[in-house]
Amino acid sequence: MSTVITPPTPSVPTTSQNTKADQADPPEVPFMQLNSIEQAEALGLPIPCRAFDPEVFFAETPADVEYAKSLCGTCPVKEACLTGALERREPWGVWGGELFVQGVVVARKRPRGRPRKTEVMA
Repeated sequence: MSTVITPPTPSVPTTSQNTKADQADPPEVPFMQLNSIEQAEALGLPIPCRAFDPEVFFAETPADVEYAKSLCGTCPVKEACLTGALERREPWGVWGGELFVQGVVVARKRPRGRPRKTEVMA
């Protein structure tokens, strides 16, 4: 005779049970309402470009550029940052999750050196 043992189901806290983590969360604000870093900082929302070394957003290697773009994915002022960079015609760097090279948005940063003559099998 075999018995099946099922693990107990975890209890889900109800809305009346607030934990410290719930109380520490910043207020939810739609991204479209935030149009400046100062507004986001006043609300206590994390801004990646203020929390990380600025060199990250002006990286040389393609891997570092992709890392910087991923940091922008959580930014509450991503759209305003990209709009401002386009208006200012930023010459290079990651702005609003997009890479600028010579003032133009490009999808990926190419590695340094000559391109390969044959395609690499991935």
